[in-house]
Amino acid sequence: MQLPQNAFKRAILAGRQQIGLWCSLPGAYAAEAMAGAGFDWMLLDTEHSPGDPLTVLAQLQAVAPYPVSPIVRPASNDAVLIKRILDFGAQTLLIPYVQSAAEAQAAVAAMRYPPRGIRGVSGVTRATGFGRIAGYARRAEEELCLLVQIETREALDRLEEIAGVDGVDGVFIGPADLAASLGHVGEAGHPEVVAAIEDAIRRIRACGKPAGILTPDNAFAQRCIELGAVFTAVGVDASMLARAAEALAKRFKPS
Repeated sequence: MQLPQNAFKRAILAGRQQIGLWCSLPGAYAAEAMAGAGFDWMLLDTEHSPGDPLTVLAQLQAVAPYPVSPIVRPASNDAVLIKRILDFGAQTLLIPYVQSAAEAQAAVAAMRYPPRGIRGVSGVTRATGFGRIAGYARRAEEELCLLVQIETREALDRLEEIAGVDGVDGVFIGPADLAASLGHVGEAGHPEVVAAIEDAIRRIRACGKPAGILTPDNAFAQRCIELGAVFTAVGVDASMLARAAEALAKRFKPS
């Protein structure tokens, strides 16, 4: 049995645009419905979602047959959570609320086996093909991808230090929390926030790292792509469901 290749990691390191969908609904059924929609990647969230490692496991199993790359966001930058998620087969993780090079280094260490890191070793996990992938522990790092999330003023101030950490494969900008940190909570479209995001994308690219973002604003998504964002999420499943339901109801029950 071969170690699965990480198509997402290869794509962003080659600079190929990857369009994604944010999945906050915790069910495998909804994830599978989204998996065949045509996106390059889908984010399985456990930070701002009822989802947890066990629900993510079911989602990974549900989307496995589809040509989409699943990315998992743990609830926090926690070595135990990261270990569990890696062990059940996730290859790309997005770590939230990284504010310093030290925090980025901690995430890298959690992704790597000793002596390069602190990831605990188990030979019979879903990630190892239940022991069928020869040399998994020696080669796993080749196909793992670590994305760190920048979402505060402090993180922006240290962006180059964070992006420069060995083992960080990409830097993702979190607009909602960044807006709050800049004093504009709930206003991701505020001019100061937009300017900070645009500048951050340029700075991340100048560091030689892929930049990513989530924005449901189609025009701003295109703007971010033009500036150099390489992995761009353009919608959230729960929001899409809610807005489509509202539009259908309004069509037949106008106020």
